[in-house]
Amino acid sequence: MVFLWILSCFAFVGAAYGCGTPAIPPDISGYSDIVNGKEAKPHSWPWQVALQVSGFFCGGSLINQNWVVTAAHCSARESDLVVLGAHDRSSTEDVQKIRVGKVFTHPDYNSPTLFNNDIQLIKLARPAQINRRVSPVCLAETTDNFPAGITCMTTGWGWTSSNGNLATRLQQAALPLLTNRRCSRFFSSSITSKMICAGANGISSCSGDSGGPLVCQKAGAWTLVGVVSFGRASCDTMSPAVYARVTALRAWIDRTIAAN
Repeated sequence: MVFLWILSCFAFVGAAYGCGTPAIPPDISGYSDIVNGKEAKPHSWPWQVALQVSGFFCGGSLINQNWVVTAAHCSARESDLVVLGAHDRSSTEDVQKIRVGKVFTHPDYNSPTLFNNDIQLIKLARPAQINRRVSPVCLAETTDNFPAGITCMTTGWGWTSSNGNLATRLQQAALPLLTNRRCSRFFSSSITSKMICAGANGISSCSGDSGGPLVCQKAGAWTLVGVVSFGRASCDTMSPAVYARVTALRAWIDRTIAAN
């Protein structure tokens, strides 16, 4: 059984933080991994959000001061909280907690056998305050090409091993992109054009990272290429993780935000 693991960035009047350019640069010199619990530099991935009910249940990415993208299978609701600016989930220092305003799930999301179009947009109940710890990621364009073999980054508070322990502090992992053809060898279900795969290099995302970002660098800015969707239940580090492919879903993102 597999576990379950948007528009170019808007300009912010008076804001000094462009999309995909953290005020606190991430440390990618020693490409850390999520499984085995390597910690990211605090606040160096400022678009990373945590979704909470009574506790943490999914990740997501801030794409502008009003909108967050996550996975459809996370099933966010208007009673949930979006936590921005966090590093240590147990700390409330300088974090923003904002209610979910509205939720938009891709109309062609297919669950639970395929997880095609596994993407959901959250409109925040009030705008996020953009600062050194909270700023948006850039969005991949429909025409962008991120080829297999390039190294990208994923982040989250998911399991650090297959025993089900969530990370307290934000973790990061460096993963190579795979072709869908190679990725399909690891899964019995289809890997569709709405999916992109990364990993199979001894490092892995895991359960609890769902909805979080897969980002690649484009012209010096971190760009959202994938949304954590699914992978193997064992968090097998020699199998890839599967992400919703943002280039294939960008048109729906644009339409949804423009209409709401």
